[in-house]
Amino acid sequence: MVHLLLVIIYLSFISLGLPDALLGAAWPTMCLDLSVPVSFAGGISLIISAGTVISSLLSDRMTKWLGTGKVTAISVGMTAVALFGFCTSSAYWQLCLWAIPYGLGAGSVDASLNNYVAIHYASRHMSWLHCMWGVGASVGPYIMGAALTRGMGWNTGYLIIALMQVVLTAVLFLSLPLWKKRPDEPDVGGVRAKPLTLKQIFSIPGAREVIAAFFCYCALEQTCSLWGSSYLVMHNGLDRETAASLASLFMLGITGGRFLSGFVTYKMNDESMIRLGQGIIALGIVIMLLPLGNGAAMVGLLLMGLGCAPIYPCVIHSTPAHFGEENSQALIGVQMAGAYVGICVMPPLFGILANHLGAGLLPWYLAAINVGMILMCERLNRKCAAKA
Repeated sequence: MVHLLLVIIYLSFISLGLPDALLGAAWPTMCLDLSVPVSFAGGISLIISAGTVISSLLSDRMTKWLGTGKVTAISVGMTAVALFGFCTSSAYWQLCLWAIPYGLGAGSVDASLNNYVAIHYASRHMSWLHCMWGVGASVGPYIMGAALTRGMGWNTGYLIIALMQVVLTAVLFLSLPLWKKRPDEPDVGGVRAKPLTLKQIFSIPGAREVIAAFFCYCALEQTCSLWGSSYLVMHNGLDRETAASLASLFMLGITGGRFLSGFVTYKMNDESMIRLGQGIIALGIVIMLLPLGNGAAMVGLLLMGLGCAPIYPCVIHSTPAHFGEENSQALIGVQMAGAYVGICVMPPLFGILANHLGAGLLPWYLAAINVGMILMCERLNRKCAAKA
């Protein structure tokens, strides 16, 4: 039964990734069909991110009330409904409306499921599960691309992903008896642990540092993912088609790196894995800064992806050990919220800076974020060691 539940959790992580890159893959066609500017994709993305931040902050309360299994099933169901809404939309305002349940569903399942895995499974599973997210994030655009190239339209692409989410929702509801008893279930006296307030969370030693570190990590990952191709075109002089292909090396590094990280965790603990990742990111940035041409840029992007690979899953997996299982759901929820704030703020900020200072600023910008992440992680380690 335990192995069956683990299979279901792996499928859930693939499901988490499936819709993530759909909008970017379909938007060049969608904006023409809907007669809106290309820039309007930012509005939909912002609504989804805002919903994700809100549901991440509420994840502790929701998980203590319903349990991880029900939160996961309901959240995936909400995402399926939202995707059905996308596939039936014929106006931009309708997409904005359906983006609300899309974001609310994504945040809850992400925070709740990550906490469950962090508590009940070894670090290697966290790395491999996030590798499965990368598989889903790669398969989603492929399905959308196949629908577009065969003349079925972007609506059909969203419909296919929605149907896949419906099947997973049914599987999750059927699997509810498999989920382990939650540590926050009522005790003999019938008393249930209360959700932590934001004030209580921020008063926990190390909480501010781990939230800031997560902000930095996701800011770095999203900035590199969004602007890597533009850097190769505007700074290295590559043609757009080649740059788009080479920029995928970053995501390839993350997905492949997480698969490899699962094996490395047999020999290294979470803190060591995070430091290793940060060091590899720094090496990738240095190589990008060297005047060695496009080959160095390719190697740098791949190394940065490999460096990013262990950081996200290992920060999440170490949260129960750093803050206690009774506090981990609240901490992970706020970490997720901080991550999405970083995603919303830092990539656009680089765009503004690049307009004035040039795209060549990208490695320096990423280096500054990486230094901030390293400082926050080391402060977190010192505070947690002092508590022990």
